[in-house]
Amino acid sequence: MQTLTKKLQPFVDALYPIFYIHSYEELKVDKAIQELTEDGKKIDEWSLTNSETLEEFLEPYIFGVEELDDVLIVLKDIHSFLDKQHPQNQKIVAMLKNIVHQILTDEEASGHIILVSPVLNIPIELEKFITIFEMDLPNISEIKTIVTELAEVYYEDISQKEMEHLILALKGLSENEIVMLLNLTLQKNGEINFETSKSLIADEKRQIVRKSGILEMVETKLNLEDIGGLDTLKVWLTKKSTIFKDMKRAKEYGVDTPKGAFIVGMPGCGKSLTAKATALLFDNIPLLRLDIGRLMGKYVGESEANMRKAISQAEAISPCILWIDEIEKAFTGIGSGGAGSEVATRLFGFFLTWMQEKTSEVYVIATANDISNLPPELLRKGRFDEVFFVNFPNEKEREQIFKVHIQNRKRDAKHIKDIDLKQLSEKSDGYSGADIETVVKETIENCFIENKEVASTKDYMSAMKDITSISKMLPEKVKEYEKMRDKMNIKSAT
Repeated sequence: MQTLTKKLQPFVDALYPIFYIHSYEELKVDKAIQELTEDGKKIDEWSLTNSETLEEFLEPYIFGVEELDDVLIVLKDIHSFLDKQHPQNQKIVAMLKNIVHQILTDEEASGHIILVSPVLNIPIELEKFITIFEMDLPNISEIKTIVTELAEVYYEDISQKEMEHLILALKGLSENEIVMLLNLTLQKNGEINFETSKSLIADEKRQIVRKSGILEMVETKLNLEDIGGLDTLKVWLTKKSTIFKDMKRAKEYGVDTPKGAFIVGMPGCGKSLTAKATALLFDNIPLLRLDIGRLMGKYVGESEANMRKAISQAEAISPCILWIDEIEKAFTGIGSGGAGSEVATRLFGFFLTWMQEKTSEVYVIATANDISNLPPELLRKGRFDEVFFVNFPNEKEREQIFKVHIQNRKRDAKHIKDIDLKQLSEKSDGYSGADIETVVKETIENCFIENKEVASTKDYMSAMKDITSISKMLPEKVKEYEKMRDKMNIKSAT
């Protein structure tokens, strides 16, 4: 509450006309706005529960400058009116613009408009006048206060170690969510402690991520041993995990917080698998997947707001892995002109600044197939710790990949010694990891249909004849990727 008030106060003093407070926590916003009235300002509030219409409420401010003297015009539930599809949109936006012009041009009009909504709709006509504010989630000291106060109410004795675990687990939740969650823990388990709370907290965070519609929490039990090849990348990630799992001591030693890895190259060669395995490697922390397509909104400023929301959510839930899949879809073509390019440029600028300056324990795994049209600034040292190129697996790696996928089939795993993995590897030159997985799947499926006891080397070879590798399907694209790797001198993952 106090943090939001402190954020707002300088802008109030500087006579900024419109504040858009993007938050679900309306009661906390109310308290923050109330604190702004300590210097004599009055509050005039409208919401859908008012008896008068929004148009009727705004009219006095259109025709009476004296009405705008030292007033905070608080408008709730009006995001639908700011939607172009709303029948009153043009009238309401015009009225708001008229009030803004009075605030900016008349010395007697010292009021401000405060929009409060969980939905961000910014009409293009008002874009230049609006300043967006987000309600911060409780920080570590605030979470400790919430937990301590609740524990005192229920006479719960929480050890320092338990408190540290609880605080870390509760990061990313609002005050209301924390209180409700701890109450639920008490109701179900009769006590407040980390062990009895952690599964409920994990479930709550999954709910938050699902409801956001931008991030996705990915469940994974994959580890590095489940991925064939990529030995250089695996060793490098293992070193980073040693730092990440002991960040407190690492920082005291003078080690910077690891930023992330950019993994580029051939499709189906383990980029996504690596992102999933990294979550388990980094002490089984949450894996959040950012779908670039979900960032793009139809309203002015919505895409940028979605990016801010995704990153804020990841930072709140940290330590975590933020997996940005096919990052080239968001940033390719920057500077080419057009509305889409302008949005991409703003998104890119925000992301670049965050990657450069971030100190939070959000480890970014970005993956891309084609980076030839990406801005070179993204690949510069300081954004990511390293950029790796994933190529088609070599003969030794293909043998490992066949072994991994056959062993994952419990029925065939015990007969793997009878399979000539070397022969399969030799015959699968140019196959991606995904191609090899398809060969194994097809072989097992065919053997099931033919009612065979177990698959043989011959069965795998037969299935291979019917599967065209991606290197043969897209030979020109493959050459382009390899040329790009050589030109940019990207480190090989193998």
